Amino acid sequence: MTLRWRIVALVAAATCAAAAAVGILVHYASRDRELSQARDGARTTLDRAAVIYARTGGVQGSGAVLDAPGLPGDLRRLVDKGHQGTEFTTGPGGPAMWAARPADDQVLSVRLDMSTAMRDIGALDANIILAGLMTTAVVLPLGVLTAERMSRRLRLAAATARRIAAGDLDARISPATRPHDEIAEISGAVDSMAAALQERLLDEQRFTADVAHELRTPLMGLVTAAELLPPGEAAGYVRDRVRVLSTLVEELLEISRLDAGAEEADLSPCPLGPVLEEAIAGTGLSVRLRTGAAEDSGQENSEREDREDTGQRDAADGPKVWTDPRRLTRIVANLVVNAHRHGREPVEVTVAADGRTVTVRDHGTGFPDDLLEKGPQRFRTGVRERGRGHGLGLTIAVGQAQVIGAALEFGNAPDGGAVATLRLPERPESPEPGPIHG
Repeated sequence: MTLRWRIVALVAAATCAAAAAVGILVHYASRDRELSQARDGARTTLDRAAVIYARTGGVQGSGAVLDAPGLPGDLRRLVDKGHQGTEFTTGPGGPAMWAARPADDQVLSVRLDMSTAMRDIGALDANIILAGLMTTAVVLPLGVLTAERMSRRLRLAAATARRIAAGDLDARISPATRPHDEIAEISGAVDSMAAALQERLLDEQRFTADVAHELRTPLMGLVTAAELLPPGEAAGYVRDRVRVLSTLVEELLEISRLDAGAEEADLSPCPLGPVLEEAIAGTGLSVRLRTGAAEDSGQENSEREDREDTGQRDAADGPKVWTDPRRLTRIVANLVVNAHRHGREPVEVTVAADGRTVTVRDHGTGFPDDLLEKGPQRFRTGVRERGRGHGLGLTIAVGQAQVIGAALEFGNAPDGGAVATLRLPERPESPEPGPIHG
C-alpha cells in the first residue's frame, strides 16, 4: 500500500472512529437524561399518590395503581422488604419507568410510558449516523487531495534523487518555501546535497583536467628527450615508460572531456565490418572476428581474403550501422585491449545476426562482481587475477558509448570469461544534418 492510500485509510478510519465515539457519547448521554427525567417524574407522581392514599384510602386520579399486575418482580420483592424504588423495563408493553412503594399490605406503583422518548433517542442515533457519514464524505475527499499532494511532492523528490544518482547533477526539486513543512525541508536538503555533490565533482573534474593539461607540456619534452637517447636497454625502458605516461595523460584528457559533456558524436551510416577490422588492427593484438553468418574465425578470415582478391569487399561488408566510426573504433579497441590485458586468449569479437550487437569476450577469470554491480571505476582494475592497469579503458569505453547513444553492458560467460556487449542504436528515420550530441 502506497503512502497516499495509507493516509486516506488513516483519515477514513479516524473520521469514522470520531463519528462513532461522538455518536456513542451522545446516545448514552441522551438515554441517561431521559431515564433520569422519567425516574424523577415517576417518584414525584408516586409521592403525590401516597399522600392521597394516606388521606382518602384510595388512589383515584393520582396516576398510581394498587397491586398493578405488570409490576416487575424485582421491584415487587424490594417493596415487600419495606423499601421503595424504581426500575426501567422493556417488556411486551413497551419501554416504561416503574416506581413503587409499600401502602399498608398493598403495593402502590406508578408506570410512565417511555415509548416516545426511546423513539426520539432512536431518531437521534439515526441522525448521528447520517451526520457521521456526511462528515466522512466531506473529509475523505479532502484527505485524498492532501494525500495526493503529499505523495506527488514525495514522488518528485524521489525522482529527482534518482536522476542525481544516475548522473544528472543539474536536477533540482526547487521546493516552494513553506514554514514548518517537513517535505519542503527534505526537498531543500536534497537540493543542497546535490549542489554540494555537483561542486565537489566539478572540482575533481577540473583538477583532473588541469593536471592532465599541465603534464602535457613537460611530457612532450620527455618524449623528445627519450627519442634522443642513444640505443640501449635503459633507453628502451625509458621510452616505454614515457609512452605509458603519455597514454595515461591522453586518457585523462579524454575522460575530462567526457565528464564535461564536451564530446559530440558525428553520426553517419557506415559498414560495421571495416570499422571492427580497423579497431582490431589498431591494437596489434590477436583477435578472432566472427559474424552471425560465419561459423568460425577461419571461415570468416578466408571469406574476407577472397573478397579482397575479387574486389568485392564493399558489397560484402554487411549491414550498415548509424554511428560515429571513430568513437566506435575507440570503444572496440579499448574492449579488446582490456580483454588481452586482464583476461586470457583467445579473445573473440562477435557480431550478432541483428548487425547492431557486438560482443568482446576473453577466456580468463571474468569481470569481478564489483564491476558487474557498479560498472567500471577509474583507477580500479578489480581482482588481482585480472592483471594490472589504471582502469581508464573501460571507463572511456562506457563514456564514448553514451556519446554515440549505444548501450555497453558487462557480464561473464557461463563457461568462464568476461563478456562485454555493445548494442548500437537503430538508425533514426529522419536524421538531422550536422553533429548529434551524445
